[in-house]
Amino acid sequence: MTYAVQMVTAFLGSMGFSVLFNIRRTKLLIAGFGGALSWGVYLLFGGALDDGPLRCFLAAVGVTVYAEIFARIKKTPTTSFLVPGMIPLIPGGTLYNTMQFAIAGDWAQSGSAAAYTIRVALALAAGIIVVSSVMRMVVAVIRFVRIRCFKPPKRQ
Repeated sequence: MTYAVQMVTAFLGSMGFSVLFNIRRTKLLIAGFGGALSWGVYLLFGGALDDGPLRCFLAAVGVTVYAEIFARIKKTPTTSFLVPGMIPLIPGGTLYNTMQFAIAGDWAQSGSAAAYTIRVALALAAGIIVVSSVMRMVVAVIRFVRIRCFKPPKRQ
């Protein structure tokens, strides 16, 4: 499947979940582009990196930065753009394989697939946490500087 088709399906899938999450019509395209962006970053690093969880981490960082920026522009919670943007990265296929191997009694394959699924999930969570923490620190510093440095003088 070509990259363009993958990007379009990531966009449409994210828009579909945006509708399920009751995101307003004016924000649907932004949420859809977040999904396309996350999958695009994942594909971009596919040529250089073989490690799936690392690619998911970098894609999560990219979509979280995107969600933080557009949340501030649109004055809406970050999760409105973050959750739909993460949809293409969710390791549903490997979780399915984990359960299928477990039901078949192939515990070695099930354990291997489960470990990979957990690594991907942790990479996604770490990407979100890193960017969100940095953004909170930046906002706190900006507020501190505004209050301390640009405070109008008191009138007497």
